Amino acid sequence: MIRVGQGFDVHKFEEGRPLIIGGITIPHDRGLAGHSDADVLLHTITDAALGAIGEGDIGRHFPDTDAAFKDADSSVLLEEIWKLVNERGYKLGNIDCTVIAERPKMSPHIKTIQARVAELLQADISQVNVKATTSEKLGFTGREEGIAAMATILLQKS
Repeated sequence: MIRVGQGFDVHKFEEGRPLIIGGITIPHDRGLAGHSDADVLLHTITDAALGAIGEGDIGRHFPDTDAAFKDADSSVLLEEIWKLVNERGYKLGNIDCTVIAERPKMSPHIKTIQARVAELLQADISQVNVKATTSEKLGFTGREEGIAAMATILLQKS
């Protein structure tokens, strides 16, 4: 049996925070605003995994009204959800992710992000695709107000 889930997330830029995408810190003049570390890609992946197993979204499991998740490491949150995925008897088939940002340029970081996501999902790097695009200077990402990400995940029964 297979299950498919999709995720989408957006975070605006904020001064004085590190920029964390895909579980790695990327040099940039601003980070992303959020209750946790605001890792837009890992939040998207977490939502995709939750969608595939029919368990709602990241906000249901880690509400931004709960002080316990203030500045939380999104890698830890994804690991928690991945345990739930495994308990339900699923493993990763593959995942395809897109980061949407004008700046910083993501291409120098894609392989490192891919490796980190594969590690978090207990998978081979060949099962994880991460790519980046711009929005051609249109919309909030084009105006460099924030970053968006989306992902589609395929889970297979173990």
